[in-house]
Amino acid sequence: MKTNSNAVIALILGILCIVIPFIGLAFGIAGIIYYRKALNEIEQTNEGGKGFASAGIVCCIAGIILEVIGLFIVFSRFFFW
Repeated sequence: MKTNSNAVIALILGILCIVIPFIGLAFGIAGIIYYRKALNEIEQTNEGGKGFASAGIVCCIAGIILEVIGLFIVFSRFFFW
């Protein structure tokens, strides 16, 4: 069974979202978009890769949360110290 390429892209973007600070927020948003595209294509074509897409969305959400917390810490130290 062929693996959906958008699912793999969503996973890669999710990992990059966690690994790369500050720019990772954009990778996380792009990963969520590719996740949605992958799920729609998987349902229509019966391709594989649903696990990749699910892992991608988990990484994207975790990365976005970490980015927001990191930005909050950076800005709170900048404005309140």
